[in-house]
Amino acid sequence: MRFFKAFNPLGRRAVHQASILPGPLALAGGIIGLSIGGYYCLDSRSAIHEYVFCPLIRAFTDAEEGHKLGISLLKYGLAPKILDPELNAEDAKILGVDVFGTRLQSPIGLAAGLDKDGEAIDGLFNTGFSYVEIGSITPEAQPGNPQPRFFRLPRDDAVINRYGFNSTGHFSVIATLRTRFSKLFGQSGQDAPSNAFRNGRLLGINLGKNKFGDEVEDYVKGVDRLSPYADVLVINVSSPNTPGLRDLQSELKLTNLLTTVVRERDAAGANLLGKIPPVMVKVAPDLTEPEIESIANSAKLAKVDGIIISNTTISRPVESLRTTNRELINQAGGLSGKPLKPLSLKALRTLRKYTKDSKLVLVGCGGISSGKDVLEFGKAGATFVQLYTAFAYKGPGLPAHIRDELLAELKKEGKTWQEIVGLE
Repeated sequence: MRFFKAFNPLGRRAVHQASILPGPLALAGGIIGLSIGGYYCLDSRSAIHEYVFCPLIRAFTDAEEGHKLGISLLKYGLAPKILDPELNAEDAKILGVDVFGTRLQSPIGLAAGLDKDGEAIDGLFNTGFSYVEIGSITPEAQPGNPQPRFFRLPRDDAVINRYGFNSTGHFSVIATLRTRFSKLFGQSGQDAPSNAFRNGRLLGINLGKNKFGDEVEDYVKGVDRLSPYADVLVINVSSPNTPGLRDLQSELKLTNLLTTVVRERDAAGANLLGKIPPVMVKVAPDLTEPEIESIANSAKLAKVDGIIISNTTISRPVESLRTTNRELINQAGGLSGKPLKPLSLKALRTLRKYTKDSKLVLVGCGGISSGKDVLEFGKAGATFVQLYTAFAYKGPGLPAHIRDELLAELKKEGKTWQEIVGLE
C-alpha cells in the first residue's frame, strides 16, 4: 500500500472516485492500462505467450487446428514481435555467422514444415529468426494424408506428424511469393539484401515431390519455378510420410538426383535479386554410419552447398518418453521435438566426420529448444541450426529467448559463434 501511495499523489479517494465515475481520469487510466497491456502482449518475450496463450490454444484445438491458427495469426500480423530485432555491434559480432555469402545476424533458423505454403514469412522473421524455410512444396497441389495426421505429446514437448506433403502446389505458392516480392521490393529498392528483405537474414524454400510424382523431375520443376524467389533451395528426400521418398537417400539415387538439381539450378541462373541460390539436401536421422558416409559422398560428388541433418524420426525412443499412451506413441509418422535431439546430434557428429575435408555447410536440426542446445549443435559442427516443434510449444518468444541465452553462453566462454563451430 505504501508503494501505491507513493506513486498516487491524488490519494486513495481520488482513485476510488475515478474507478466509479466516468471522468477524464478514469478514461486516461483505462487508456494507459490498455496501452501497457497492449505493449506487453506485442512483445514476443512476454511470458504470457508461453504460459497463457499457447496453453489456451492447445486446450481448445487439436494439433492441426492449432497449427493453422498459428499460421493465420502470423500471416495477418497478429502475432507478437521481437522488439529489438537488430543487435548492437558487439553482440552482432559474437552471434553473427557467414552463410552462403551473407552474414546471418544469428545462427537461429526455422525449419520447414511450419509455413508450408509461404503465407507467414514476414511474421516469422518478425519473431527473430535469421533464417526461415518454407515448404515442403510439391509441383501439383495435393491434400496429403487423411486426418487426423498431427498429434501432440505435450509431456515430451514432442509431436508426431504424417501430413504427407500437403501443399497448395508450385503455382499457388509462386503467386504468394510474387505478390510479397513486388510489395517489399518496392519498399526496399534495388539494394534488397536477400529475399528475406531484411539485413542478415535468408529465405529458404524446401522442395518435395508429389506422392506419385517422378523422383527427379518433380525436384527439377521446383528448382526451375521457385529459385527466383529463394535465397536457398532445399531438396527434401527424408520425409517418412511419402512412400519411397527415403529410398532417394541411397548413394546412387541421391548422387543422380543432386547432380541433376545442381545442373538445373545453374541453368536457371540468378534469382530475382541477381544471386545464384545455393542447394542443400535434407536427410533423416534414422541412418547408419555407412549410410551417412554415402550421403556425404553424394553431396560432395554432386557439388551441393550444404546438408540439413535431420528430419523427423520413425523410431520411438520409448525408454526416454514420458508419454505412456501406447496408442499415441505408436501413431504412424515422424516424431520431432525434444526426444529427437540425441539422434539428430549423433547423426550430425557422424556427418561432420565425413565432411571435414569439404566446404559443405552443415545445418543442425532436431530437438533444439534452448541456447545451450544451439551451442551443443554448433560445437558438433553445425554452421547454423533450425527448430520447429519447440517454437510450436513455447510460442513466438522462443527465438528471442534462445538468442539471449546463446549470447550469454558465448560470452561466458569468451568466444564468438564462428569460433565454436566444430570445436569439439
